[in-house]
Amino acid sequence: MKSSDFFYELPQELIAQEPLAQRSSSRLLVLDRDSGSIEHKGFGDLKGYLRKGDCLVLNDTRVIPARLLGNRSDTGGKIEFVLLKNIEGDIWEVILKPGKRAKPGAKFTFGDGELLAQVLEVVEGGNRLVRFEYEGIFQEVLDRVGIVPLPPYITRKLEDPERYQTVYSKYRGSAAAPTAGLHFTKELLEELRQAGILFAALTLHVGLGTFRPVKVKNVEEHVMHSEYYSLNAAAADTINRCRAAGGRIVAVGTTSCRVLETLADEQGHIRPSEGWTNIFIYPGYSFKMIDALITNFHLPESTLIMLVSAFAGKDNIMKAYNSAVNLKYRFFSFGDGMLIK
Repeated sequence: MKSSDFFYELPQELIAQEPLAQRSSSRLLVLDRDSGSIEHKGFGDLKGYLRKGDCLVLNDTRVIPARLLGNRSDTGGKIEFVLLKNIEGDIWEVILKPGKRAKPGAKFTFGDGELLAQVLEVVEGGNRLVRFEYEGIFQEVLDRVGIVPLPPYITRKLEDPERYQTVYSKYRGSAAAPTAGLHFTKELLEELRQAGILFAALTLHVGLGTFRPVKVKNVEEHVMHSEYYSLNAAAADTINRCRAAGGRIVAVGTTSCRVLETLADEQGHIRPSEGWTNIFIYPGYSFKMIDALITNFHLPESTLIMLVSAFAGKDNIMKAYNSAVNLKYRFFSFGDGMLIK
């Protein structure tokens, strides 16, 4: 299977540069994965495709201000850090730009010296492990000196950083938002609850690897990045009870999907757990847990378009994407949504 099989032409002007004024006013392409039929709706029409007893599984991660702009301590040269994941204590894996000269021992300063960092080692892929030094509480320092990182295809400044958070975000740790959830408002969530829809929350801290295209020609050779997840006992119980009662498990976003498929056994039963997942889902994968998926439109040749192709069929997905391009849907993080049922 070739990564080029998942390429499609996307006009630059269809990449959404900012969120709509109202979260749930985005469009919704509804794809039936059995028949391949396509409907064009609004996200507010979602309730009409859900049934009482279905369970929406949400990723309640919260994006941290993981982008740090600072200087080298020795030369004063400018440096940019993006925090990827917390290894332990004050040690983080980070992306550095420019990073070629950032050898072990190199020191950096951020926020007029409020936050200091020293490179410990170079790890696979050219990222660095660094140790931070500061006074007080790290998250509070980060809130003062850090910036919420936006995907590289968004070039405009985001006026309200809260629009790159879901309304149900709770646990800090992501370098990127679980963007399928950005369409939900508190009012829409309450409307769905009143209609008898169940909800379960899990956490997956999204890494920047989610934006990277697959660089190998053969899909099977791609090495997936790992991300931290957590699913508690209450959520696992809700999901299991939903399945036992004949309800459908509807993953909100590919991040929720990846956690559910990581944890489900062959019978579609799930247990509470936490850890790291590097599950790579591409066509040929046999789904054990999810029955439907709410998602956005993904980058060509990315692991995410491969995941949705595995769920709906590559031909169906390419047909749906071409239809969305022709009808000028808005693409990527701040773009429109898709329901695959």
